[in-house]
Amino acid sequence: MEWLEICIHTSNEAIEPISNVLSEIGTSGIVIKNSLDLMKKRKSTFGEVFELNPEDYPDEGVYVKTYIPNNHASKTIIEQIKRFIENLRQFNIDIGKNHLTVNDVDEEEWSTAWKKYYKPVQVSDKITVKPTWEEYTPKTSNELIIELDPGMAFGTGTHATTQLSLRALEKYVHQEDLILDVGCGSGVLSIASILLGAKRVLAYDLDEVAVKSTTINAELNQVNNNIDVNQNNLLEGIDNKEADIIVSNILAEIIIKLTEDAWCNLKSDGLLITSGIIKDKEKLVIGDLQEKGFNIIATDEMDGWISIIAKKI
Repeated sequence: MEWLEICIHTSNEAIEPISNVLSEIGTSGIVIKNSLDLMKKRKSTFGEVFELNPEDYPDEGVYVKTYIPNNHASKTIIEQIKRFIENLRQFNIDIGKNHLTVNDVDEEEWSTAWKKYYKPVQVSDKITVKPTWEEYTPKTSNELIIELDPGMAFGTGTHATTQLSLRALEKYVHQEDLILDVGCGSGVLSIASILLGAKRVLAYDLDEVAVKSTTINAELNQVNNNIDVNQNNLLEGIDNKEADIIVSNILAEIIIKLTEDAWCNLKSDGLLITSGIIKDKEKLVIGDLQEKGFNIIATDEMDGWISIIAKKI
């Protein structure tokens, strides 16, 4: 089979929404080339750091690459991707240059080359995320290993917003907690919650691909008996009122649509952990949370992204 590589030159802010768009359309695999990666100083403790070729990266912004079969439907899919990305402007998302290019790729090259970008990565003091095909030996006795198939849905554990969410969960999850994971993606946050001691996770995502991915990855990590996965638009129609923590790694504009239902589904003193917030929209989200009655107890930052931990008071 012949394949097409679609490369979208965009902004750092648009990485997550574009990745979600590509997942919803059903493209195969996502590779992110961020110009900021060339400026980072990284540790190579786990073998996950490679010598980066500057020629593979844009001078500024981000390349988001994905793959589709080269057939009669490819032209329609490419036009659909263009429309979906352009529609992100209505959410005040900076889509950068928004330049899309298409190249032919060999099937064998496509099916194996993208895997080199995914290696075991320690994302917090306790949690390491590893792709299913990689061998990895824990460095300490209390290290928690999450196995993922990164090709299934967005949320490999490597993006800053996911790492911020995982670090917050590591700090705030307690034994026997009930967690709601809103916009569960690959299921990495749901899985981490159970491994950290939560009793049960109710995971929701509007995308049926994400629902399937979370289900499969929960089984891979043998925590499927503790995670209920359902297709749902945020927390619409959910009336739980018993959640200890709600975690949501989604866009700032979507978080604002979530906060009222989050308040209703949390226990008194329950926590809302939000990520996916670009730095210049931090005040927007904090203002909305405070208006709804939340108390901001902590924020964290990584690579220009913000996480906010708010308490129901």
